[in-house]
Amino acid sequence: MSASRPIKQSDELLKDFQSYLLVERGFSGNTLEAYTRDARHLIRFLADKGLTAADASGSDIEEFLISLHELGIASTSQGRIFAGTGAFFRFLRIEGYIDSNPMELLDSPRRARNLPDVLSVDEIDRLIAAIDMTKDEGQRNRAIVETLYGSGLRVSELCSLSLGRTFLQEQYLLVEGKGSKQRIVPLSPVAVEEIRNYLIDREALDIKPEGSDTLFLSRRGRPLSRVMVFYIIRDAAKAAGIEKKVSPHTMRHSFATHLLEGGANLRAIQEMLGHENLSTTELYVHMDHTRLRSELLSHHPHFNH
Repeated sequence: MSASRPIKQSDELLKDFQSYLLVERGFSGNTLEAYTRDARHLIRFLADKGLTAADASGSDIEEFLISLHELGIASTSQGRIFAGTGAFFRFLRIEGYIDSNPMELLDSPRRARNLPDVLSVDEIDRLIAAIDMTKDEGQRNRAIVETLYGSGLRVSELCSLSLGRTFLQEQYLLVEGKGSKQRIVPLSPVAVEEIRNYLIDREALDIKPEGSDTLFLSRRGRPLSRVMVFYIIRDAAKAAGIEKKVSPHTMRHSFATHLLEGGANLRAIQEMLGHENLSTTELYVHMDHTRLRSELLSHHPHFNH
């Protein structure tokens, strides 16, 4: 795949790509920034496989695109990333870094029918603001939405959160995901505040034995069901005037999409969502709590409040 010209370091290469987009393609503003970000995501993905962009084959690019789909990245974002990486490989060929474009035979990803809609940051904020705080469960519901969106949890993981694994002072959760595998997930300062306020209300409940160590409880003091969480999210979206089909999984996909669009490392997103190594056979890249939290502080909207 590589041509005779040695490829530059990624930062310098991306600066040249930006210049190409601006001067040769006439792009500016949001498109220029988005395409550069897309190329950076690809470079990081390839680096995890020990490859440079000049080494990439069509199958490597397919793996990259599949990883986006499996993370639940919005289909519109997948299409845009396909276009951005396509422009990047055209640039590499023009500049003599590669002899042929590995994306020439790849089809643009079709709109994924099985992915729920992704909410914008504004829609997320509207949904949270629409929660009726005059109701006894209002504070609980706000804490639930902030936790789902701020940590990217599956609804089953949210329902099984325990008090003993909720570390508000340190701002993280110990989550048990699929296959009883545990992972550490950072909590946003906003979510921490909402959970602390909810715990005051929780103490006033008549807590049943089965709910004694469960974080989020029903008004009757029992663990919440996934269906109940679905209704909480659906009703808040309806109250906010959001016409998209919204579910707890929508919050998880919004979490992943907003992080990726903000420039977060794809591997960090995989780690926080509890995905296994999606597209490579190499050992999973370990990322500690500090590094994961750094990714969120830099790229998640509600970690920057």
